[in-house]
Formats: sequence, structure tokens, C-alpha cells
Amino acid sequence: MKQRSFADAEYAAKPRQTRQDRFLSKIDAATPWPALLAVIDPFYPKAGNGRPPLGCERMLRMYVAQQCLGFSDEGIEDAIYDSGAIRRFVGIDLGRESSPDATTVLKFRRLLETHGLTKLIFETIKGHLAEQGLLMREGTIVDATLIAASPSTKNKAGERDPEMHQSKKGNQWHFGMKAHIGVDAASGLVHSLIGTAGNVADITQAHALLHGEERHAHGDAGYQGVEKREECNPEHTVAWQIAMRPGKRRKLPDTEGGRLLQQTEQLKSSLRAKVEHPFHIIKNLFRHRKARYRGLFKNTAQLYSLFGLANLLIAARRIPEPSR
Repeated sequence: MKQRSFADAEYAAKPRQTRQDRFLSKIDAATPWPALLAVIDPFYPKAGNGRPPLGCERMLRMYVAQQCLGFSDEGIEDAIYDSGAIRRFVGIDLGRESSPDATTVLKFRRLLETHGLTKLIFETIKGHLAEQGLLMREGTIVDATLIAASPSTKNKAGERDPEMHQSKKGNQWHFGMKAHIGVDAASGLVHSLIGTAGNVADITQAHALLHGEERHAHGDAGYQGVEKREECNPEHTVAWQIAMRPGKRRKLPDTEGGRLLQQTEQLKSSLRAKVEHPFHIIKNLFRHRKARYRGLFKNTAQLYSLFGLANLLIAARRIPEPSR
């Protein structure tokens, strides 16, 4: 073990932990580091071919901190110099070594994208949580959210991202992509993910979000008629519970039957609320409200990492917080 520097000793002796300390400590405790390293290590550069690579675990920790805190490649490099909490999470002592630069972070991110490792990270986390009995697999809630993309045309082609598209929600138009997810109805954990352009209808991706072992599936009014679609698997008998359209619900009569239907719709809504928790973590805690890269491939690869880490935060509620 390396001797702790005076700066680390002084930081460890501070009278209270910051919110960033507690947040990163929760992520650190919930993440199955050995399993994730086993996925990445076969593709990670080995020493002996040119410049010696940095440790795989250090780069993975830096990547996780980047995704959880919403930093760019340059931003996470600067944050390591600014924040003692991030330095401790990544495992860097600036008294002995320098922080990996933005180019190194970029190359590691491209390594994950090229080999499809972000999806493997998502699947590894999902398997880790399933081993702990957190995925019941009897019901699925499906939903989608819009993620904005840059509408700028200040590029070589002089046009917006051709893989993104505009979509109307309510009376407002949005330009970007959609993240379609399937969530376990019991635990609220995300088990499936699809990234599409913003104009792709939610109902077209519903059956692809099922894992095949559900007895029931739930969706909002945008999935009306999903059980009649051609892609419905006849061997997979699932009972769809779809919300009533708002206009039709407002016209329900004030009778005993109408009030009973209102209560049924309220129960459906309370169950579907679990699908909003991963979206809240992605957009509010991880600050991912806008697509950072160009094209669906890179952005979908990042979403696999983000939703995998969101699953860890949802599951971490059962893990006691580190002592302050």
C-alpha cells in the first residue's frame, strides 16, 4: 500500500462529508468493480506496445465519475484537480502523479464504444442485481423520454445531425432522440434499452423492450393498441395494462362505475410511476438532458452506461449510507 500524502490526510480529517463525497461513496459501494473490470480488461491495451497504459481500474473509475457527474472529457480532467472527493474516488494522488488528460479519457471512451462494452457494462450490472434477487421478471413497465440534441448547423456539412429528428410533445416541438426503456415492475430497475430518433413512435418499440418472461406489461396512453401489432409474439402471452386516453378519462361519468374506472386508472398510474425514477436520475442527478455526441450510435452507447449506473443508485437504497 502507498503511504498517504499530507493532502489526503488533511482531506480525510475534515469535519464533515460533502454531498459529492456521499454521492460518490454510494456509487463506489454499489458498483461491482471486479465484474466490470473482467468485461473491459480483455480489450484494454497491455504494456509492451508503445506508451505504457494507465491502470484499467483507474480509467474505469474516471469514466464512471464522468458519467455520474455530467462532465465532458476536459471537464473531468479539470474536476480531478478541483475536487478532493473525485480524486479519492478515482484513486489519484496529485503529490505523486498527474491526472489522466482529456485525450486519454477520449481514447478509453472510444474503446468502450468500438467493442460495445457499454452494453456489456449494462448487462453485467443487471446480472449482478439479478443475483441479489432484485429483478422479479414478472412484469414490465415501458416508456420513453426525449433527449434534446443540438440544432446547430455550424459544421462542415451545414446541417443538423441527420440521425436525430424533431418530435412534437403537447404543443411544443423537440429536436433530438428518444430513449425507450423497459423497467421491472417490482423493483423499478431498467432491464432493456433502445435508442431511436425522436420521431419514432413509442408503440413501435414496445415488444422489443420485453424480456419474454412477463405475465403483465404496463404503458401509458401512447401504447394504445399495442397488443394488436404484427410484432406481437404469439408464444409470449402477456396481459397489457394500458392507460386510458386523457380525453376519454375526463368524460367518465360521475357514477359508481365511472368512479371505479377512475380509481383503476389511478392505480395504473401509481404503478407506472416507477418508470420515471430512472429518467429522473439520468436527467437530474447525472445532468444528461442533452445528447453530447453526434449520431445515435455514440449517444446510445452512453445511455447504456448511464442507465446501468442509475440501476445501481436505485438498488443502493438498500445499502446503508457511509458514516459521516
